[in-house]
Amino acid sequence: MDDDATPRRWSARQWRADLHGPDVWLRFEAFLVALPWILLLVPLVLSLAAPAPGAYGLADRMVQLALVALAGGWIFVGHTRHDPLARGRVGTVVYLAGLLALSAVLATLDDYFVIFVIAGFFHAYYLAHHPRSWSAVTAGVLATSLVINLVTISPQPTLRSIGMLVLIVIVQTVAISGGYVLSVRGMEQQREQQRAVTRLELALAENERLHTRLVERAREAGVADERRRLAGEIHDTLAQGLTGIVTQVQAAQRVWHDPDRARPHVDRALDLARDSLAEARRSVRSMHPGELVSSRLPEALADLTRRWAADHGVACSCDVTGDAVPLPPAAEVALFRAAQESLTNVARHAAANRVGVTLSYLDDTVLLDVRDDGSGFSPEAATPTFGLTAMRERLAGVGGTLVVESAPGEGAAISVSVPIGKSAPTGADPTGADLTGADPAGAAAAVAAGRRSA
Repeated sequence: MDDDATPRRWSARQWRADLHGPDVWLRFEAFLVALPWILLLVPLVLSLAAPAPGAYGLADRMVQLALVALAGGWIFVGHTRHDPLARGRVGTVVYLAGLLALSAVLATLDDYFVIFVIAGFFHAYYLAHHPRSWSAVTAGVLATSLVINLVTISPQPTLRSIGMLVLIVIVQTVAISGGYVLSVRGMEQQREQQRAVTRLELALAENERLHTRLVERAREAGVADERRRLAGEIHDTLAQGLTGIVTQVQAAQRVWHDPDRARPHVDRALDLARDSLAEARRSVRSMHPGELVSSRLPEALADLTRRWAADHGVACSCDVTGDAVPLPPAAEVALFRAAQESLTNVARHAAANRVGVTLSYLDDTVLLDVRDDGSGFSPEAATPTFGLTAMRERLAGVGGTLVVESAPGEGAAISVSVPIGKSAPTGADPTGADLTGADPAGAAAAVAAGRRSA
């Protein structure tokens, strides 16, 4: 039965919508609305078109038409005009009893109207709603079966005749009631399937909406990541290259009166401009730093420190300890950029006389230390620079960490650690916190502290 049925008023538009709609229950109820009118009008037309032998006189025909009009009014008021589901049990019983009485009288007057009695079988369905009970439906079907068989059979007052009537009524009642049960259960299953399909369609629509949002978020995140990458690459390549160019041009200006002394600085500035242009093109194509294209990390760091020392006139050493092992490209890029940024900061802020770069290969970790004997600073009071922030994010992407140690007048030490053979952990902390279970940050700090004390 339809648990969602609510009282409503029938209209021609609503009836057509229900009859052709997707809901099986509404189609069934729309069928029940039209059925008694069809079962009433068809025998009336047959009776008027093909009257039986010894047809009625005018008075009998007027009585027949009056009864037909009364039956039509009874159906309209009790069923068509108002939703039968809104009636109580008593109202439904009264309506069905009146329908059976009128159909019985009409069938007695003319056999054609036996067809009209069949409406009782279908409208017994409404008895199941007050309350829901198949026994009430069975009672309505039984009453209809008695009427239709008494009218058509007219049994003789004999035991055999009455027994046959009882048997026919019982079989008819059981068959029709059983058909009701099977039909209603089938319609209930169909409606439940329709509801499941509707829920599935809604879920799919929601998933599609969420997928669209996810794709949009992923696109926005990709754009943001690419912007951060390009910002970091510009900072690591173009900005540092331009800083070197400015330094060389300023040096050339100081000895401009002596072309032989100025020329090396100009040549070096030109080389830096070419290198910066090449790095810019590599950054746009998301390639590795030029130093790592043709050599591994230890050689690239040695070349970096050599060129940095020549450009800035500061003694800079590069040491490699342990057995060098191949690292993932992203890890090598992160370590190289960390060294590059650290040396740039030394040149800008430290006023150092000596700088040491150490690359240490441990069992499960690679450590990079950059130490200087410059002016130093207080890490707690210093404002994080874009370079340090980008360095932490890049290292977090490969599971690495960054530790900064410094004090005013005591120089500075940058210690970087990256796990060997491990990709970035899920949920890596962009601040550099280690999420792998090891403590490479502590090891880096210990190594850095031991070397500074030495």
